[in-house]
Amino acid sequence: MSYAGLAGTDGQFGGASAKFLRRRALQAALARYLLFFAAAASVLVTVGIVYVLVTESANFFKHVPLKDFLTDTQWTPMFEDAHFGVMTLVSATLTVAGIALAVAVPCGLALAIYLSEYAAPRVRETVKPFLEMLEGVPTVVYGFFALLFVTPLLQTFVPGLSGFNMLAPGLVMGIMILPYTASVSEDAMRAVPMGLREAGYALGYSRFRVAAKVVIPAAFSGITAAFILGMSGAVGETMVVAIAAGKNPNFGFDPTEVAATITAYIVQMAMGDLPHGSMAYQSVFAAGIVLFLITLIFNVLGFYLRRRFREVY
Repeated sequence: MSYAGLAGTDGQFGGASAKFLRRRALQAALARYLLFFAAAASVLVTVGIVYVLVTESANFFKHVPLKDFLTDTQWTPMFEDAHFGVMTLVSATLTVAGIALAVAVPCGLALAIYLSEYAAPRVRETVKPFLEMLEGVPTVVYGFFALLFVTPLLQTFVPGLSGFNMLAPGLVMGIMILPYTASVSEDAMRAVPMGLREAGYALGYSRFRVAAKVVIPAAFSGITAAFILGMSGAVGETMVVAIAAGKNPNFGFDPTEVAATITAYIVQMAMGDLPHGSMAYQSVFAAGIVLFLITLIFNVLGFYLRRRFREVY
């Protein structure tokens, strides 16, 4: 039944004219379609990215066997005797991301516990905005900070440390993802009902024991999702490793060595004059699809853990 049919003889319905009701229905439909197209745009962009990666990588794998791509320990696409062992880039990527996570997990969890359980409201309202401001620092600034400050500082403690290494950018990336992991973890802890805390205090638990035995298990899904998504961001980080880790691909997990991550290699090749359709050009997309799959795995794992251990109160 139309709005006009529901209106009275004077064109009024519940104090609103039929014209007003038709206009409101039109606005609601327009908003619904605009929001749908906005959501569909993200899906279409993702599909387009996957299409480009898959089509270009397919041309690459016509010349390079998948077995060699996954098992070779050399990555020399620009050499006459070219090798395309992507594990060389993957090992460096996982090493740097692992160092970043080793920094972000304990520091982020400790900071989240402090903000959630110990800090006064005024302190929390002051510290958290400053912490989140670190997310706005350009990554190129973090890169030069790692190269010009952290690396010389580490060289005083690690004799023989190269000017380019995986340790410095890993530590700086841990600082870089710390605001995200700490903020999301603190939000998850703050969502735990106060009644659970009071029950722990009634049993004689200290504040730290309540945080460790009650709050963290109750917020476990949000905390783990925060750190896994932070790991995903560290894997995909570009400028820090491109500036401070070097561009010489080496297979291994020694953080004091020079290495090239997947993102650093993509940046290096993108800055060069590569002939379109060459093997070196196509190797960029092959490395890109490996990076895409790694980040996808971390995102799916974070989603699964969030669904698996989520507590609803």
